[in-house]
Amino acid sequence: ASKQAQLMEVLKKEVRAMLIAAKAGLTPEQLEEQYMAMVCKPLPLRDLGFQSTLELVTQMPEVVRICSFKNGTLILKAIADDSTKGIAKLVANQKVKVRGKASKKTAPKASATFPTKNSRNPQSFQTLSAGTPVLPAVVKAELQDLLSSSPLLLGDLDKAFLRRFGRAFQYRQYGFLSMLEVLRSMSDSIAVEQTKAGSLLVLRKSLANNIKQEEVPRGEPEEQEVPQGEPEEKEIPQGEPEEEEVPRGEAEEEEVPQGEAQEEEMPQDEAEEEEMLQDEAEEEEHQGFEQLPAAPEIPPDAVRDKSLCGLPPLKRRCLVGVIVEFIVSPSQFYIHICSTEASYKLQDLMFEMRHVYSHKVASDKYIMPDSAVRPGQLCCVMVSKWWYRVIIHRVINDQEVEVFCADYGHLQIVQKSWLRFLKWHYLKLPAQAIPCSLAWVKPVEGTWSSAAILLFKHLCRFKELVGIVDEYVNGVLYLFLCDTSTKEDIYFHSVLRDMGYADVCGENIPSQEFEELNPSALYVEASGKQGSAEVVEPAVGLQQESRDADSETATSKLDGAEL
Repeated sequence: ASKQAQLMEVLKKEVRAMLIAAKAGLTPEQLEEQYMAMVCKPLPLRDLGFQSTLELVTQMPEVVRICSFKNGTLILKAIADDSTKGIAKLVANQKVKVRGKASKKTAPKASATFPTKNSRNPQSFQTLSAGTPVLPAVVKAELQDLLSSSPLLLGDLDKAFLRRFGRAFQYRQYGFLSMLEVLRSMSDSIAVEQTKAGSLLVLRKSLANNIKQEEVPRGEPEEQEVPQGEPEEKEIPQGEPEEEEVPRGEAEEEEVPQGEAQEEEMPQDEAEEEEMLQDEAEEEEHQGFEQLPAAPEIPPDAVRDKSLCGLPPLKRRCLVGVIVEFIVSPSQFYIHICSTEASYKLQDLMFEMRHVYSHKVASDKYIMPDSAVRPGQLCCVMVSKWWYRVIIHRVINDQEVEVFCADYGHLQIVQKSWLRFLKWHYLKLPAQAIPCSLAWVKPVEGTWSSAAILLFKHLCRFKELVGIVDEYVNGVLYLFLCDTSTKEDIYFHSVLRDMGYADVCGENIPSQEFEELNPSALYVEASGKQGSAEVVEPAVGLQQESRDADSETATSKLDGAEL
């Protein structure tokens, strides 16, 4: 009974956090989906003795308000307690964008007020609008790939996506309310044309030309990928590669010169003696060859002992648009910098890698022998038909390895047979995932509670945010995160504090999680190692340009603030 009571208390916090984050509320089915997406397991109905989600929430009258509509729809909304009333008010004030109004980005300012104790959500970032949902790069690439072969009617998109990728296109989980919003967010790559049959989705010509290689017959790209002097090696008759698999005795008989075939006519004793001498000679010859590597020749453009370079450090106190890609806790997460150029470069890389490695000749050419499968080896791996740059973190057994995805920040266990050598020119793009920790906060209980992590995931989920760079500690970027899509800017460290999950301490305490394991520090080379590191200014429109005088003003405001 005590365990059930504890589970119920934790669940109440999690449900309240999810419903507060949903301005319009959630249906019982949406609550189930949200919980599954965030906690990676279904609502513990059976453990608590309930038959349905509706039965569960009726036992939370202080947490959930059930709203019934004439059409029979039930909407669940949060009932804020003393510690969450302020947050609920901020979410309720979330702006609805009106077309035709001037964008926030039209008049950039240089100075900003930074977080202080006396200003929970200080007035800042007036030049930035980060409320628009953002599709992950992989999903964007999938939609572009789907349309690369031919245009699609909007009504056929769901079926075509399911048929190609084996799952439904659930745009709501990325923060979009309609498919129209999705298409608006991808207007730079997908055009919508009105026809008699309905809305037709067409890939814009510039992108279609880049993806055009996917439609080329397989035999042609394979010849292009293999150097001119090598195709003969790939087109060896099938009988020859089987020499390694055929038992030695049989192989030796095949290699006997034609003149020796007359041995069959020799007397039996002489034939046996001759065969013994020949076996000894062949054995000595094979012993000599066994000292040579048996593995196939490794292509000269395969990456062997190189590392990916990280992105240059961001300037302190600068403001930058970010998307949080992977979250362990508020003290350990990875971000992407928002910029059209960076987004396209990563998408182009993924398309090119898919094009190259999807062809059997090229793919087989870059198969990694067991001797190359070792911790620290940079390579690539196929997951759900896409290829990712990864670093081998550990070899689990003969079939599996754990890899670190340098462009997205997560560790994943994959089959060893899915690994391939990375081609040399795929080193050019720096690792895109930046290891981060939320600035100035520490968990109240020593470690982050599941409810705190769940709330942080809700705040970050598939949304372009504004990050304020504080400092780097041991290669980890400490920054403040802010949602500017409301009337008042919402600072995430203030939300965690107000919910009772975090203490704001005014300094950056090294992340315990990153101290235990920081794959980026282990495997990605810091950009500053090649001479003095140049600080990078994010693209215009994604930050407020901090000039020397304004930076000093902002610094004095932050340094002089009382916590």
